[in-house]
Amino acid sequence: PGRPQTHLYMIFSPCALSDLCLAQVCHSLDALCCLRVDGSMSLIHSPILPQEMADQLLHRMASQGIINDRSVGIFRSSKELRLRRASIRRCSVSDQAFQLAICPHQLMELDASWVSGGLTGADVISGLASNPACRSSLQRLSLNGLRLGWESLEKVGVVHFSSLQGLRMLNLANTDLSDAVLEDICTLPHLESLDISCSAVSNVNALLECKNTLKSLTAHRLGQLDMSPARLLFVFNQLHALRHLDFSEDHFSVDDSDGKDADETVRQLLEGSPQMLPSLVSLDISGRKKISEASIRAFLKSRSDHLTFLGLLATGLSSCDVLSSLNNLKVTGEADENQVCEALKRYRDRECFIREALVHLYNLTTDTDKPKPDMLKLVVQSMQSHPASLHVHLVATACVFNLTNQDVSQALPVSLLTSTIMQLLDAMIAFPHHQQVQKNCLLTLCSDYILQDVPFDKYLATVLVINWLSRHEDPTLQRMAVAIISILVAKLSREETTQLSKDINIMKQLLAIVQQRAMIGVADSTLKFALSALWNLTDEVPAAARNFIQCRGLELYEEVLESYYTEPSIQQKVLGLLNNIAEEEEFQADLMEEDLLEHVLHLLQDSHLDVGVRYFAGGILAHIASRSEAWTLDQELLRTIEKQLVSVGKDTFKCRKMLFFFSLSERVFFFLFFLLNNKLSFKQT
Repeated sequence: PGRPQTHLYMIFSPCALSDLCLAQVCHSLDALCCLRVDGSMSLIHSPILPQEMADQLLHRMASQGIINDRSVGIFRSSKELRLRRASIRRCSVSDQAFQLAICPHQLMELDASWVSGGLTGADVISGLASNPACRSSLQRLSLNGLRLGWESLEKVGVVHFSSLQGLRMLNLANTDLSDAVLEDICTLPHLESLDISCSAVSNVNALLECKNTLKSLTAHRLGQLDMSPARLLFVFNQLHALRHLDFSEDHFSVDDSDGKDADETVRQLLEGSPQMLPSLVSLDISGRKKISEASIRAFLKSRSDHLTFLGLLATGLSSCDVLSSLNNLKVTGEADENQVCEALKRYRDRECFIREALVHLYNLTTDTDKPKPDMLKLVVQSMQSHPASLHVHLVATACVFNLTNQDVSQALPVSLLTSTIMQLLDAMIAFPHHQQVQKNCLLTLCSDYILQDVPFDKYLATVLVINWLSRHEDPTLQRMAVAIISILVAKLSREETTQLSKDINIMKQLLAIVQQRAMIGVADSTLKFALSALWNLTDEVPAAARNFIQCRGLELYEEVLESYYTEPSIQQKVLGLLNNIAEEEEFQADLMEEDLLEHVLHLLQDSHLDVGVRYFAGGILAHIASRSEAWTLDQELLRTIEKQLVSVGKDTFKCRKMLFFFSLSERVFFFLFFLLNNKLSFKQT
């Protein structure tokens, strides 16, 4: 309130109109749709969208996690919503929903990686092959992390991968891919890119079938590969068109006794003739710990003219001096920020390498004082790609703190900060009992700029921080959490604050902190933040005021008033909350405590106190005294209060500064008392 409108344009980065429209459709999907008999959704009015827009809508819904059997139904209208590049990555979709909503489209690309809901690779292939158009149109297919379930196809004799004759790119990483299925795949006439990483493949002789078309082979962590170095090199040597070879290994899962044959294969490849794989421009051997620097030097000496990428992360070789002289060569490693960022870009789906890269990134950014939005974006994407990995989130949240610390955050795009904070909240949900992850998230949140000016789900953040606070008593972290809560509560809508106040444990938790700090007699920031949070929580929220009274907050606050008589900042926060309660007629009876009102009256009378303290003291008494019919205490006390209010009322009209502090209702009370005392009629006034 009161902020200049122009400030909004400085706070929020401009968004494309198409993005805003897609976001609104996703947000209003229930209102825009009706339900079919089977419970799936259908757009009430379905205009023919531009083809690219249909792809973007599906991708947006998938990225927001709202694609499921119910919502994916809107894409059954394949004439109005025409999909070409479809993504249901990490969504929950059943075989039936997939068949009805996705398969009727003439797809060029499909990403069904890590889909839950029972969908198998066999379901995907049989569904796509049932559409004659897809048999030739589909060029790119990703089933990363999906169970193939090939035995179901074997039983009924349904078509295999080779039925999708148009396929050029196929990703079967982290699947139960077998040697037999690989043989079928390698008969595809146009296959150019194949990823068989982390699969059960034991023999790659089948690759010889596509030796003239295959340009990219990704074979990371083939733990069951059973081929001699000589035979494996023979196969590689026949892949005449191969430009990219990834034969990297998970360095966390391999000990010194494993992978000897594979390491020997890599050594011979590095030291061999450039006539082997003559088209090779990209080689990834990250995680191969047994490779020597001499082998790398030999390889670069013979191929440096046309080599564009070399993967050396977790090999100990990325600091090799010969690399610095090759300006056009991109390297993944740990020698500098460029190598680490390259690793985060290329290994987004590989937890082992993401963990390694993030550790090095954290060390490189510990003392950073420059905004690095591209780097922060890579960290956030790493967290999104591995939502259940504690190892990734532990290091990533620490990197986020480094990259948003101090004044750096104010120079970052607000949209990036929003997505970053939302990702941190997801981390707090995913790992509620891991203290270091929670601490890293709180450290980043504890920024006045982020809390005040960056848009994110502040209600969710408030709930998460309060829940964390209830489980921890570390003084430093407690102070930080209470500071965050005090600011966030002030940012909530009245509806959100009311919803928050339904949980009485929140009130108990904050009051316990006040009592704890008051018992040891400190006037520190933890106490002040807790008082501010309680003050904001009870502002025009009767449910919160009721909880405060039920938790014996009035008794505690009366003690705090007496104990901190010389602390105006604390007095003001205490009286501010009591003033919130006094504004509600249903709770005014609870304030009919003679000792409490006499103490408040004494504060009002003391002209040496801070004007803010006297302001709230007067407000409390004005509300209570304005309803004389509800007064239950000694009448002499009421008359004393009225006289003092009249006296303050006179001073108020003489002192513009104090008048400014009072609310309209309190000015009216003071004015009425002033009129009555001077025996003036309303008519004369």
